[in-house]
Amino acid sequence: MGSQASKQLARRKALSTEKKTLVELNQSCGDVFPCSDYHPPDRKNWMSGLGPEKLHINKIVWPGTHDSATNKVGIPFVSRPFAQCQSLSIYRQLVRGTRVLDIRIQEDRKVCHGILVTYNIDVVFADIKKFLGETESEIIILEIRTEFGHQDPPEFEKYLEDQLGEFLIHQDDHVFGKTIAEVLPKRIICVWKPRKSPQPKAGGPLWSAGYLKDNWIDTDLPSTKFESNIKHLSEQQPVTSRKFFYRVENTVTPQADNPVLCVKPVTRRIHGYARLFIAKCVSQGCVDRLQILSTDFIDEDFVDACAGLTHARIEGKV
Repeated sequence: MGSQASKQLARRKALSTEKKTLVELNQSCGDVFPCSDYHPPDRKNWMSGLGPEKLHINKIVWPGTHDSATNKVGIPFVSRPFAQCQSLSIYRQLVRGTRVLDIRIQEDRKVCHGILVTYNIDVVFADIKKFLGETESEIIILEIRTEFGHQDPPEFEKYLEDQLGEFLIHQDDHVFGKTIAEVLPKRIICVWKPRKSPQPKAGGPLWSAGYLKDNWIDTDLPSTKFESNIKHLSEQQPVTSRKFFYRVENTVTPQADNPVLCVKPVTRRIHGYARLFIAKCVSQGCVDRLQILSTDFIDEDFVDACAGLTHARIEGKV
């Protein structure tokens, strides 16, 4: 009992130190970067506003959501706080400016987060189609994976093609160097990551797992995650030199041996430092590697930061 109490005291001290580290870093470095004052006049159409003919796929800074379809996961006020990473529906996230979706599914095609289950994947598809029907030049990266510990849905690759086929941008390394205007009217880069089923074939309508990579670490310590994100990003090639998407997640994760297990209060420890992260990337010379930046509980300022850096790239300011 004593050792457990001692361990918790040590963890609280470490957490306090890490929170202070980010506060002080923000005060000393600031969160200003080229075009950080840019705010899209219409977030629903922010890509269109920057110019589809000028905006190359590999130069977009894509605002993404982590565990995107968890707004109704589990039981409200009971299990939901332990697994909910977004409060908005997929449609509302897209309207807010999200352009990368992270969807986890189980064998019956229902969305899940670990053992907790929510609605069928068809709800996600309906929201995406509604958004695409209301916009003209917005491109989405849709990652769908079989959740850890679950089985792949039967014949899911075919189901994906049947549901989204008219919108799918086919797997092709040349896509990275194209502008949005050059890939239209197709609108979705869909990355399908099964656990045991075969990976999508080269040249087909779906993209295989190797086209979307990250270096996620399992920690609830914000400065540790921040520095890990910087380190792994700096090890990547510039966006113009690689043929895959690389994601940085501005999130931290509740730990089973910690008293605070709900997602929101834990992820809040790092949530407000997305602009600091971008500014730090600029100062350390690795901003040319930044591509997808994801968060829990996405807000307008996060979208604006990504759109601002994208605007800076178009203007040649970074």
